[in-house]
Parts: sequence; structure tokens; C-alpha cells
Amino acid sequence: MTNEPNTSPLGTRTLGTASPLTVSTLGLGCMGMSEFYGTGDEQQGIETIHRALDLGVTFLDTADMYGPFTNERLVGRAVRGRRDDVQLATKFGNERAEDGTRLGINGRPEYVRAACDASLQRLGVEHIDLYYQHRVDKTVPIEETVGAMKELVEAGKVRYLGLSEVSPETLRRAHAVHPISAVQVEYSLFSRDPENGLLDTCRDLGVATVAYSPYGRGLLTGTISSRDDIRAGDFRSSHPRYDGDAFDHNLKLVDAVRAVAGEVGCSPAQVALAWVLAQGEDILPIPGTRRVKYVEENAAAADLSLTAKQIANLNEAVPQGAVTGDRYLPAGMASVNR
Repeated sequence: MTNEPNTSPLGTRTLGTASPLTVSTLGLGCMGMSEFYGTGDEQQGIETIHRALDLGVTFLDTADMYGPFTNERLVGRAVRGRRDDVQLATKFGNERAEDGTRLGINGRPEYVRAACDASLQRLGVEHIDLYYQHRVDKTVPIEETVGAMKELVEAGKVRYLGLSEVSPETLRRAHAVHPISAVQVEYSLFSRDPENGLLDTCRDLGVATVAYSPYGRGLLTGTISSRDDIRAGDFRSSHPRYDGDAFDHNLKLVDAVRAVAGEVGCSPAQVALAWVLAQGEDILPIPGTRRVKYVEENAAAADLSLTAKQIANLNEAVPQGAVTGDRYLPAGMASVNR
């Protein structure tokens, strides 16, 4: 029961030191194949996952709340017959009903166990490689939640543990119960919050950082020039960084990324991804997409090396705090960094 790549055309990175999991240098975020970015196309999603695996992207990220539940089923169907080529990551904690109703954040031990069993069934696998608590439940001590997650490891249902959007203090408490291999957090040139202590704590504990939304919710790709580019059903239509003056301000910051892309001869998206990769070997970006052509573009970025001067220019043009607008609406912001 290894499911870890000895090699990958893209190279590999290791998540964690006390409890290490080796994965491909890039992962694939599967969320948008089912929800949040407009109507999903299951067959297109499966084809995208298959292409990712063929290119050497072996780390797939999903969660029970995506869909809800449909994304895990999609991923499960996509990896059928290729389980040994894949490291599967999924999450629990953002509880939703079948009709999509949000029921709140749940970190109770009995829910942890039930959620894991349900995810295993939907994915159609015997174990989950990396199991995250999606959001921290303030009503349940983190020691109790991670204690239940530890039991899943001992039962062979889960191999490694992770947390998502967690504070440094909570991470330390969780890590004392069982080694945490990775913390998932939004991290990009546009979202630098992890640099305010979380990255240092992760490195002190030997915990890797899995960076979701490395393209700044799509703004850093350079493919969005107006709000009209956002499709119906796309949650970004109400995202703070896409709102009015904030959108206009943030779009101007992308000019620096375009400039570097012109120097290198690549796309702005590849520059944004290369910037994240350059922040440390302990950081793993998981760009999300539902299209084969973007998986191919992402994979090509794994070989892209920015010069120290180019990275410095990007940091100078888009310093921490330069972006206007929160990462989420108020309700979402209340659930992060707990």
C-alpha cells in the first residue's frame, strides 16, 4: 500500500517529514469539475484527470462538500483501474446535505469516522492517502478531532493527515496528537497570508504547505479582462476581489506577471505557478482546472525556472497586501485561520 511515485516526469515533492508522503511536483485541484465555477461536465472532468495522470500529475485533491459529494464520485470513477498511480486527498468538516444546504462546520469525532467511511465508499477505494480537516470546528477541541483522525490511520483507512486553513497555534496542538503531513491554504502571488507566521510554523514542525488557488482565483492567468468573462453560476461573480473598483485595481497588478511571461516566453499562468514553486521545495501547488489544455499548460510550468531578479520584480510589483478585497465573503473569512 504505497501509491507513491518513485519518479514522475514532473519530479516529486515530499509532504511532511515526521510522516512523509511523496507526490508529484504539481497536484490537480478537482473542485471546479463539479461546482463553484459554473456547470460541470463529468466526462470532461474524467478526461482531464486521465490526461493529468498521463503527464505525471499523480496527486488529486477533492472534498466531500464539492458538489456536494459528486466530485468524490467523479474522481473515484476517473482513477478506477489506476489506483496505484494516484495519491488521493480528500477532506471533511464542511458539512452539507444532499441538496447542497450548508449545515456548518463539524469536527466531532463521530462525524469524522462517518465522513471518512462515506468518502471511501464514494471514491471506491480502500484507503485515502491524505485526509484533511477542511475547516476547524471551534466548538470541538482540535485534539479530539485529530484524535479521531489518528484512529483512522490506525485502522488503515487513512495514510496521512492534513489540516486546511488553520492557525499556527492550532497546527501545533494538532501536530502534538499525530504528525500532520500537510496544511492546505490559499497561497499565490495575490494571497500571501501564509507568510504571516503559518509557513514558519509549518517549517518548524516539518509540515508541508499545499497551495490551493495558485492563480489568485483566475486573475493571475491573464485570461480575464472584464467581469463579463465570468460565466453564470461562477462563485467569482460575488467574490470581493472581482467587485467593482477592487477588480480594476487587481487586474492592473497582473501587468507585472504579463511582463515576466513576455521575458520568459510563456503564459502568465505559468509564471504565477512558477512563483509558487519557487517559494520552497516544501510547497506543493494544486492548480484547479476542468480542461485538458490547462492541465497541459500547468504541467509545462513544472520545468519553468524564474530568475532571482524576476521573482524580486514580481514581489516588488505585487507586495504582500497589494491586492484589494478579502479572499472570501465575510462568512467564509470567519472560517479560516482558526
